[in-house]
Amino acid sequence: MSAATTIRSRIGSLEPKTAIVLGSGLGKLAERVSDPVRISYGDLDGFPGSGVSGHAAELVAGVMGACPVLMLSGRAHYYEHGDASAMRAPLETLHALGVEKLFLTNAAGSLHPEMPAGSVMQITDHINFSGSNPLFGEKSDRRFVGLTNAYDADMRAALDDAAERCGHFLHRGVYMWFSGPSFETPAEIRMARTIGADAVGMSTVPEAILARFLGMRVAAASVITNLAAGMSGDELSHQETKDMAPIGGARLADILFETVQTLV
Repeated sequence: MSAATTIRSRIGSLEPKTAIVLGSGLGKLAERVSDPVRISYGDLDGFPGSGVSGHAAELVAGVMGACPVLMLSGRAHYYEHGDASAMRAPLETLHALGVEKLFLTNAAGSLHPEMPAGSVMQITDHINFSGSNPLFGEKSDRRFVGLTNAYDADMRAALDDAAERCGHFLHRGVYMWFSGPSFETPAEIRMARTIGADAVGMSTVPEAILARFLGMRVAAASVITNLAAGMSGDELSHQETKDMAPIGGARLADILFETVQTLV
């Protein structure tokens, strides 16, 4: 049985047009879903397990406020398997279920002291520095996806308006995708800043590319968990990410909850 068929059999008449991929610190957003239906990735054909501590591995369906939603609580990262297309099956499933708008979230390191840990940054554009692409091997000419407007202007405006209503400041900037799993070096961070990045991380970009390939509209935001390598004098760690992500995650959860109410 396909993953879409399994999900449809479990969620009944629910018709979500909006989905959210929950990154580090956003797990509690799923607690705001009314009458949630939770399905383990292990029960969904083609869905990856989560090999990263702090990430769940389940799909959550229900209503958030007044908006029907699907949430992917947990993602597979490129660095886990060397496969940039690891999230293709989940995103194809969302598309098959009728999802039109996708919100992507992640934890990221800041390149600006004025955007410290606990901040939230809306992604306005990205730089793919990984050397990989989730559409490697795609046979059709659809692989030549235009990314001039990768992040949807109307969805971005909805995030801005929601942040203002919530009283949370929402930074804007360019997210740079490094492959990981090792953190960046101070020299790499100086390079990233020079070429126009504002935050760095190890996810989201392949999902944005895949979602645009599938015809979905995309918006994305980063929870800032640390200043990037060489900026604070401290060594970076995944534990710091897990410790700091809930702070900005709570702010981004407020913003996303408010945003989806405008999409009903």
